[in-house]
Amino acid sequence: MAVKEARTTRASARERLLAAANELFYNEGVHTVGIDRVIEQAGVAKASLYNTFGSKDELVRAYLETRHASVTQRIMQAVDRYHTPRERLLAVFEGQGELFAQPDYRGCAFARASAESHPGDLAEQAAEAYRRWVRTLLTELAAQAGVPEPEVLARQLHLLYDGSGQSARMDHDPAAAAVARTAAATLLDAA
Repeated sequence: MAVKEARTTRASARERLLAAANELFYNEGVHTVGIDRVIEQAGVAKASLYNTFGSKDELVRAYLETRHASVTQRIMQAVDRYHTPRERLLAVFEGQGELFAQPDYRGCAFARASAESHPGDLAEQAAEAYRRWVRTLLTELAAQAGVPEPEVLARQLHLLYDGSGQSARMDHDPAAAAVARTAAATLLDAA
């Protein structure tokens, strides 16, 4: 009975590979970390990686998609705490601040991965999908707030979003999101 319970509670090879990739790729870089280190940390056979993902590039893509889902959940939880369109838009920066406050925050995983990628590769595509999501969210929330040109405001807010992430990382300042939120409120009021 105990053996059966151990099997059902042990993470799958996919889950272990993604957990190892998340830790290693985020902390050290997607191209710096060799596939053998990921396999060793995950405690799986090399064949498990290739059977599950097919290649390191696909593992990198899956890692970034997992990060995307995690960030999306955090940001949307912050947005969903509010009811007025103005507060929902500004809540994006609150959700971002929650990410910055994490003890293991090392900057934007997408910016880091795309800096190491080649044009058009899977890491760059995943980073572009994340950026489209952020811009679309900001545009939709700006439109709900009644801004006459939501795309223009969304672009400005996206710059604040990116800049606060860079500041939080480089300056070791989790309060960067609060500063960005204040600037975002000023831009929203001016729009």
